[in-house]
Amino acid sequence: MAHVRTLVEAGRHVVLTHGNGPQVGNILLKNQLTADVVPPVPLDWCGAQTQATIGTLIMNALDPIPAAVVVTRTLVDPGDPAFADPDKPIGRYFPESEARRFEAHGEVWRSFERGWRRVVASPQPLRILDAPAAIALMEAGYVVVAAGGGGVPVARTADGKLGGVEAVIDKDRAAAVLARAVGADTLIIATDVPNAVVGYGTPGARPLGAVTAAELRDLHAAGHFASGSMGPKVEAATRFVEDGGRLSVITSLERLADDKSGTRVSKQMER
Repeated sequence: MAHVRTLVEAGRHVVLTHGNGPQVGNILLKNQLTADVVPPVPLDWCGAQTQATIGTLIMNALDPIPAAVVVTRTLVDPGDPAFADPDKPIGRYFPESEARRFEAHGEVWRSFERGWRRVVASPQPLRILDAPAAIALMEAGYVVVAAGGGGVPVARTADGKLGGVEAVIDKDRAAAVLARAVGADTLIIATDVPNAVVGYGTPGARPLGAVTAAELRDLHAAGHFASGSMGPKVEAATRFVEDGGRLSVITSLERLADDKSGTRVSKQMER
């Protein structure tokens, strides 16, 4: 949060989102270890719990800068194709005998090289339902933490009521939707590398600097960015600009406040 503090002190209006994979994994492990004693909690509950706990850590780290956490719901389509073929691994690896036990509770498990792991749907985020609350807090002078872990996934039933669904939403995709909803002009995706890289792992690997959204989409389609790591970040950065955002940046946390670093995505090439 020291790097975020630098942005705030420079006069930037900041909205934060975050991942929650390891924390949700820990809750799922508790579910699995105590399933015969305590009813397991559903995935939407896991998301809401981690939004609050991680958000509290962020607020404490930013103090005395005023910050607030919004428990944020993300609307998805119950007809999204992802629900027909769950493929997002979550939680830890287990032996097949344990996986079969949890399949009896209605979960979907698949075999991987290291063992069996639960898989769930990862539908596309349609709308951040609680963006108006985030905007109200922004206007009141707060640094807002919202859509943590991609948001609590919810869908509407046939009678129009909202309910949680067993899914996880990619945090980068949700961040792009949130950024547009709150009127942000810049989306910064902070990761552990300074740039997205074309040809990663090959002798011709090169870091990307300034690039147009159209060029980045072509590179993504050509297979330069892995689906489980840089791919969703590139997709989110591209989508934000194509939907009307001014600039997307993919860079390391340490370079968050550097206006020239990172992979910088815009509609037209920066000059």
